Amino acid sequence: MSKISKFFKGGGSSASKGRGGPSPQEALARLRETEEMLSKKQEYLETRIERELAVARQHGTKNKRAALQALKRKKRYEKQLSQIDGTLSTIEFQREALENSHTNTEVLKNMGYAAQAMKKVHENMDLNKIDDLMQDITEQQDVAQEISDAISSRAAFGDEFDEDELMAELEELEQEELNKGMRDVRLPSVPSTSLPSRPGKQLACHFVFLVIRAHSSTRKRAEDEDEMKQLAAWAS
Repeated sequence: MSKISKFFKGGGSSASKGRGGPSPQEALARLRETEEMLSKKQEYLETRIERELAVARQHGTKNKRAALQALKRKKRYEKQLSQIDGTLSTIEFQREALENSHTNTEVLKNMGYAAQAMKKVHENMDLNKIDDLMQDITEQQDVAQEISDAISSRAAFGDEFDEDELMAELEELEQEELNKGMRDVRLPSVPSTSLPSRPGKQLACHFVFLVIRAHSSTRKRAEDEDEMKQLAAWAS
């Protein structure tokens, strides 16, 4: 049985008949078989056309009847060839449309599978629980930030003492040291004669200053100046 007879007599798998129609894959396979069959038919007709042309040339005017018959057969073959060209164009268009439809069907099917999978995943999700979870995460992040800030801040050990009290105690200690230094200084005896006028007083102040400088050379400059001021006041 030829492919053409098989096609027009409805040849096909019993499974396709049982389902009430062929699947897209089966239909595409049948269309490709038909295209292949028609392409071979084209080759056959083109060969017959060339053969009839050769017969017409051979007889020419010597045997007009045979030459004309050959040309008539050539015309019929050309008409069949033109019809096959149109049929092939229609089948090609139908095959492309079926391929696109099958592709779209597969795409939609896969998208449906994906939608079902997403629905199944979201079945176990509660929006209220998600909000609570995000709130807990935010709170824990705030706690972590506070802990980090507390760890990185400067330690305040010993800052409970009053700085003004400490400064007062320090000044008191310095004053004690100053008084102790004053006790260690030996002043010369007061002369029995009366002191001269103001120039003599200035000389006595200068003498006292030299004595203090000799005995307190290791002390700070600020302490020397304070002692000098006290002695100068006494001398005056």
